[in-house]
Amino acid sequence: MMFTLTEVASLNDIQPTYRILKPWWDVFMDYLGLVMLMLAIFAMTMQITKDQVACLPCLEDPEEASGPKPDSFPQQNAHEGASSAATGAPVVTTLPFVTKDLPDEAVHEIHVTHQHTVVAEKYANQPQPTGVKTNLDYQQYIFINQICYHVALPWYSKYFPYLTLIHTLVLMVSSNFWFKYPKTSSKIEHFVSILGRCFESPWTTKALSETACEDSEENKQRFTGTSSVPKQVSLEGKDDGAGVNSSTPMLGVKFSADKPIAEVPSSMTILDKKDGEQAKALFEKVRKFRAHVEDSDFIYKLYVAQTIVKTVKFILILSYTSTFMAKINFKHSCEPDVKQLTGYRKFFCTHNMAFMLNKLLISYMALILIYGMACLYSLFWVFRRPLKEYSFEKVREESSFSDIPDVKNDFAFLLHMVDQYDQLYSKRFGVFLSEVSENKLREISLNHEWTFEKLRQLVTRNAQDQQELHLFMLSGLPNAVFDLTDLEVLKLELIPEVRFSAKVSQMTSLQELHLCHCPAKVEQTGFAFLRDHLRCLHVKFTDVAEIPAWVYLLRNLRELNLIGNLSSENNKMIGLEPMRDLRHLKTLCLKSNLTKMPTNITELSQHLIKLVVHNDGTKLLVLNSLKKMTSLIELELYSCELERIPHAIFSLTNLQELDLKSNNIRTIEEIISFQHLKRLTCLKLWHNKIITIPHSIGQVKSLESLHLSHNKLETLPPALFTLPKLRHLDVGHNSITVLPPDVGLLHNLQHLAINSNKLEVLPKPLFRCNKLKVLCLGNNALTVLPEAVGQLVQLTQLELRGNCLDRLPALLGNCRLLRKNCLVVEDHLFDTLPVEVKESISRETNVSFTSGL
Repeated sequence: MMFTLTEVASLNDIQPTYRILKPWWDVFMDYLGLVMLMLAIFAMTMQITKDQVACLPCLEDPEEASGPKPDSFPQQNAHEGASSAATGAPVVTTLPFVTKDLPDEAVHEIHVTHQHTVVAEKYANQPQPTGVKTNLDYQQYIFINQICYHVALPWYSKYFPYLTLIHTLVLMVSSNFWFKYPKTSSKIEHFVSILGRCFESPWTTKALSETACEDSEENKQRFTGTSSVPKQVSLEGKDDGAGVNSSTPMLGVKFSADKPIAEVPSSMTILDKKDGEQAKALFEKVRKFRAHVEDSDFIYKLYVAQTIVKTVKFILILSYTSTFMAKINFKHSCEPDVKQLTGYRKFFCTHNMAFMLNKLLISYMALILIYGMACLYSLFWVFRRPLKEYSFEKVREESSFSDIPDVKNDFAFLLHMVDQYDQLYSKRFGVFLSEVSENKLREISLNHEWTFEKLRQLVTRNAQDQQELHLFMLSGLPNAVFDLTDLEVLKLELIPEVRFSAKVSQMTSLQELHLCHCPAKVEQTGFAFLRDHLRCLHVKFTDVAEIPAWVYLLRNLRELNLIGNLSSENNKMIGLEPMRDLRHLKTLCLKSNLTKMPTNITELSQHLIKLVVHNDGTKLLVLNSLKKMTSLIELELYSCELERIPHAIFSLTNLQELDLKSNNIRTIEEIISFQHLKRLTCLKLWHNKIITIPHSIGQVKSLESLHLSHNKLETLPPALFTLPKLRHLDVGHNSITVLPPDVGLLHNLQHLAINSNKLEVLPKPLFRCNKLKVLCLGNNALTVLPEAVGQLVQLTQLELRGNCLDRLPALLGNCRLLRKNCLVVEDHLFDTLPVEVKESISRETNVSFTSGL
């Protein structure tokens, strides 16, 4: 059987894309294997077609020299001779062994047949050969040759080509096993695919081109002695090696005031959208592939194992083959057990392929020796270098991507193998390991999508009539935002990469900034602007480390809202100590889960006038630090699980408003101590579990607003109505059954909310409070609304829905400021009013609505 060159080559066929993972020694060994394979096939072909031995009897004793006796010859010969004579075919006698020592007369012996006589007469006149007559015919020689081929010929001479073929196939399989094994081939195939795409990606060329531009710009600046390119440094004075992508907020070196920032040419900032999407997908694939491959070193171990197998195989082949080289001879002595058939015991044989096989064996051993040296070199390379670690230090030095991480395990090994092919692959591949590069790509795509016109359409007016922009879940902050020079409020939510460049100084109207789960970095020039112009900042975070450090340096900040985890074990990390630099901070809002007030907050005690703590149901145990905050004007303690009014509050002599909403306060006996807070005007104890109001409430003469809704009150003490300045009273959502007549003593009362209670009758003195503007009586058990309601001439809002009323009094028309949209009542009750009253209320509504338009 013959092999074609194509079939032979297919045994060593590896996909062309895998060539980048084959170092020069593997390629060299592949070619050596192919040569050895061709050598084995050639030897097999020659051996199958031409390999044989030729044997002649060897005369060792006089009995054999005189020839065998007539009766010792096989009967087969006589029959064959007779048959030949009968048919007239010439019988060819095998020439005896020629020797110079025999007499010439011996060659004239002729067989008894007529044909023998003819042959003898034919050659009678020619020089006669000398030798020994053996009396063996052709078939007997063939028989002897075949027996001696298997008996006398060494086994290595017969099976050398087959062993060569098997050894070569084993070596070739060992060389390429790691490309075929399922646990490695999947990773290798994925790696080669990603590497090829990264190499050919337009983003790779663009990123490296921008790097070249930046480098040339830096060289130019260095040559001229100036530096206007922003260079990121840590705010806290330490470099963690992560460059601009560190979780620590970064500030840049100051820009030259008279020199513009170096920018990439506009032709380079445009990337095809399709190419951009493909580059994004590549970044994601590289990230996942790295996480998957770096977990193990199986590919490395398999490559080492197959190299060791090839080395051991080389040593084995070389050791046993060299011992058989001397046994491949041309001459062999054969003693087959055929004397009873031929009359001869010993034969002298020649092996016609001995010379060729000897030369092929020498060639094969030379190839194996060279192959083994390559194996030893590959082992030396594998164990000499730390192939399970790969550093991009050189790439980081040559490019601006200083954050390219070092890799390990199988990922590192594959990159080392690629470097043996061409180091350019690793350099271009490193672009997709850089977060800076990925951020640049996001920035280009983001700026291409979010134009100034699109952002302008999203600007709205908020409740404070300010221009507001809310951006949600973008990949970064579009540069066009900085062109909105009249924007006042900027809200950024769930944006992973926010960077305020020097262009933020164009937003001269910006006063309020919201950062909701947005790690924000700011360059030095941009920070200087924010420090001087920003007034209100909201920061929502998951961990306290996410709060940008530059927040504590905004010296002109008036209001700071921190929303996130500030539990007691993290109090040391809150970073409130640097707040001593916030000299102009007036309002501090902490929406968290504190168990005690941070001691560092007292640094703000001298200038802080409003403190808000929303504790989300976590019990606030320690409040002693509040005593030092004597400048506080407003204090809100929401959902702090307070059971009583904290005594520390009574030391806040400048306090004007206290809000203890959504706690577990059941009794407020301490309320008498509020008489020492001469400036307290607003007290909010709503959404608690208060059962009664003590009579000492009458001692707090300064109260103007009292909120007691959503409690468990059943009665109201008369002392409550002795507060001369009370203007706002809210006792809704309780269980009050009777409104005391003393309510008429509140001459300054403007807002009364007693809705969602159990009132059945309204006292007439209530309508002496002629300054009432808002009266909420909904969801009670009222059956009659007194005609005296007409005395409330300043009434603008009346809520009656949810009662048992049959009609509305006609004198309701005297309430000239009451409008239909502020009269909350069932439609059928409104229809009970006289026509002129309904028209008056409706007309006033229409006029007001028209004038409003």
